[in-house]
This record gives sequence, structure tokens and C-alpha cells, in this order.
Amino acid sequence: MIRREKILILTGALGDGHNKAAQAILEAARFYRPDVEVKVVDFLEWTHPYLHSVGKYCYMQWMKSLPSVYGYLYRKTRDDNTFSHWFKRMKSFSTDRMLELLHEYNPTEVVSTFPGAAAAMSYLKCNGLTTVPTVTVMTDYTDHSYWVHPCTDRYLVGAEHVKKALLRYRIPENRIVVTGIPIRLTFTQTYDRVELRDKYGLDRMLPTVLVMGGGHGLIGKQFKSVLQSDDLTSPVQFIFVCGRNEKLKMRLEEEFGGDKTRHRVVITGFVDHIHELMALSDLIVTKPGGLTVSEALALELPMMLYKPIPGQEQDNAAFLVGVGAAIEARNAAELKSQLMEVIVNRTILNELKKNAKSNQLKEGALHTLTAILETKHHHVSALEGLQVSYANV
Repeated sequence: MIRREKILILTGALGDGHNKAAQAILEAARFYRPDVEVKVVDFLEWTHPYLHSVGKYCYMQWMKSLPSVYGYLYRKTRDDNTFSHWFKRMKSFSTDRMLELLHEYNPTEVVSTFPGAAAAMSYLKCNGLTTVPTVTVMTDYTDHSYWVHPCTDRYLVGAEHVKKALLRYRIPENRIVVTGIPIRLTFTQTYDRVELRDKYGLDRMLPTVLVMGGGHGLIGKQFKSVLQSDDLTSPVQFIFVCGRNEKLKMRLEEEFGGDKTRHRVVITGFVDHIHELMALSDLIVTKPGGLTVSEALALELPMMLYKPIPGQEQDNAAFLVGVGAAIEARNAAELKSQLMEVIVNRTILNELKKNAKSNQLKEGALHTLTAILETKHHHVSALEGLQVSYANV
């Protein structure tokens, strides 16, 4: 009797990208392979049921208040070195809780979209506590040592340059697959821009700028100067998405609501139709999170990336600017000048759009699902294939 495929996806709530990637894989399985059972578990919540919310809050405050410190630690631990080896040896999970989860679900494959989960699965395998095939799905367009662990069977990455970077860690090439970053199916479809603008009561003809990332402080005084500037002579339609930051939403409504600027301003909180707002826009101003920029690439939406956090966001920005799919604004002055230039120059927008189309991997979720299900056929014991113990990492 053939055993039914059961994929266990381990994610983490430090940033939305890990969860969004997990949900995209789940959605792809339901659509393309309904015979496959998929379970998504928050690794942090499972291993630290009483502390995960506190840890998440502290992490977000750290990222907002001391991004330079995060960037320093990110760079120090990026490659295999004494510091990164010490950092990876820090065991931050309960072995008993992890074994309980594996026993309870009995998966045929375990997928990690969160680096801490990948570390935990590697520890279990290297110590002979499980033999289940393990897959790591990297959710940014860059590499880092904390994603890399000796007993991982497969790495699924967003672009060819990430695969080349992983080869520096002496990972066998056949264990690295370029799948694209998994995004939800709604971002892979084609939409009628005019119909969408009519649907949401927006002007059909005005240049439209979608601004996201408010929950982490992107939307603020810098846009006040843009909207009140006399340099932006032609009217523009701005859509501000504040997410679950209700305080920010209320402040923006006070500053920009009604007829307080000559531009049209739409302010919204959390929405479940971001794909449609992206599809009807001419430009997105955002932080370069791996999932957000992958969604924009799939919809061929030109990007302006503002103040990327040191670390993976800077790497994402460098990749996108390098392939010509985005422009980076490093400060409020650049944001203002570049936004004005792009809005009035359709040639720049068209070039960004063309380059986004050339570098998209729309079917990332399907390719990821396929690679996960193929893993057991390529499965070689990591202890046997790599001949390295966890203690020596």
C-alpha cells in the first residue's frame, strides 16, 4: 500500500514572509495536488507556546529601533566562520516538543520556510532522532549561513544567483533547486486594470502609486513633503495600505484625508485584495521583503524600494536594482525626487515593467511543491552524504 504524502511546513512569525511562503505552498497543494495532505505549524509558537508573542514583539522593536545592530550581526554571521558556527550551535528549541510534533503528524517530508526550523530539523537528523526528508525554502533573494545546515536534503531558492552563492557552502549542486519564491496563485493571474479601478472607485487615468509597509514605519513625514510639494505638478493617485496599524491609519486620514492635497489619496487598513491593488497600480513604494517583491515581479509592477533594513532587505534591493526591476531611494530627499521623475516619465516605468517580467518566476509555488514531492526520490542520508556531524558545524 502506497503511503499518502503528508507535508509538514514549519514557519515562523518573525516577519510576514515566512508565513506567506508557507501559505502559498499550502494553497498550491490544494489546487494542484488535492491528494497531498499539508499541515502548517508555527515553529516558534509550537516550541515556545508561552514566550513566542513576547519574542516576536522584542524582535520587531529591535528591527525598528536598532536596524544597524541587526545589520552588523547579519554581516558577521553571513559566511561560515567562528562567530556564525557559535551562533548556530545555540539551541533555541525543545527537542521533546519537536519529536512530539513529528510523532503526532508523521510527515513524509518536512519543509522549513523559517531558518530556526531548518536548524531544528538538521539537529534532529544529525543526531539520529529522525530520518524524514527535509527541505528548506529560502524566502529572500540572498544567502546566509543560518539557512544552511548539514543534514538538510534540499534547498529551494528564488533565483540562480542564490544557488551559486549556496555552492560556496560546499552544498552539492543537486541539492539546490531554483524554484522561485512561492507566492499565492492570485498574484500569478492577469487582471484588467480599468475594471479594477472602476471596482474600487478609482480614477481610470491618473498615475497610481501604491504605498505599503506602514506597519514598520515606512509611511510618515517623507510622504507628507511629497504630497504637499509644488514640484509634483500633475495630479497623482496614492493608495496607502497601513495594514493592522490603526494608529497610523487615523493619523494619515487626519493629515491627507478630504481635500487637504491636490492629489487623490486613498487610505486603507488591512485588506485581502493586495493583488488587485498591485494590478491596478503603476508603481509600488515598499520595503523589499522577499515575498512582497516576488508578488510585484509576478504582476510586472515597477518598484521603488525605500530604506531597506540592513541585511536581507538590502540584498533583495541590490538584486532587484541590479536586474533593472526597481529603483532604490535611500532617504526622503531621494524618495521625493525619484518619485517625481518616475511618475512623469513613462519610459522609466515601462523599462522597469519589462525587466520585472524578465525576472519573474510566477509559478514559484508550483515549482516549490513539485521539488518538495520529488525530494524523497533524491533522498540520500545527510549523515552518509555529507559525513559531518552537527557538533562540527
